[in-house]
Order: sequence, then C-alpha cells, then structure tokens
Amino acid sequence: MTPTVGQRTDDLRDVGRWPGRAPRGDRAPTAHNGAVEDHLLLDARARVLADLSARAQATAAAVSALEDACAARQWWAEQWPDGAVYVAGLVAQDVQDALFEAVGRWPMCLACTEGPVHSLYIQPDLGGPDPVWVCEESGEVAAALGFLNRF
Repeated sequence: MTPTVGQRTDDLRDVGRWPGRAPRGDRAPTAHNGAVEDHLLLDARARVLADLSARAQATAAAVSALEDACAARQWWAEQWPDGAVYVAGLVAQDVQDALFEAVGRWPMCLACTEGPVHSLYIQPDLGGPDPVWVCEESGEVAAALGFLNRF
C-alpha cells in the first residue's frame, strides 16, 4: 500500500514504495567489507538536502549539520549493518535536532491553517525503513522523506 498525503500514520501497515525508491526486496546489500555502501549515505544526504531546499533552509549551517549527521550515521551503520535501512530517517532526525538548537523548528507543517504553528517529524521513530514526514498535530503523512517540495 502506498501512503498518500493526508493519510493517518495508524493506517500505514506497509509504507510501500515512493517515487524513485526501489521496493524493499530489491535493495542492494547494505554493507561491503564492514563499510556501509556509499549509495545509502548519498541517498540519505540527497533526500534531506532536497527537503532542506524545498523549505528554503539549505543554509551553510544546515548543510554542515547534514554532513555531520551523515558522518555520524555512517559509523553507526558500520556498527550495525542491518540497521542501514534506518540511516536516511535518522539523518533527517539528526539534522532536525541540530537545526532546532541553532535556528528553530524545521520543517514546518504547511497543511494546517488553524491552531498553533507546528513542525513535521519523521515516522517511524527509528527512521525507517521508509521514512515519512508526519504532522505532529493531525498525525497525517505530509510527504516521504525527500519529497517535501511536492506538497
């Protein structure tokens, strides 16, 4: 089942496929000789950078936070190769945390017009295997990680 914008997270039994993403069973191996394959980190970096750009937050500080998060998660994934499917969502959470401390909340929810200003968060909590941005107020899926520009 492919989630749609506005779908509640409790309806997500299998997040399934997003545009440009391989089905779970078709993914390449996550480790090679003890090192996380570069494409997993590059994919995570590209997806988070796309979302930063979509919300006009791709500043030098944000990109620096992204690079730091990628480096830290590379080490983490090398320690736990089976956890590589969680890297993209965890990188997004790391950047979100770093930006919160430096400049404030990111990304903000643009769908809700009433109520307090609030942000989106990555679901599932561990960040994968198919992370989505979810509205903290309504619980609805806003977009897949890397696709904030489409909504």
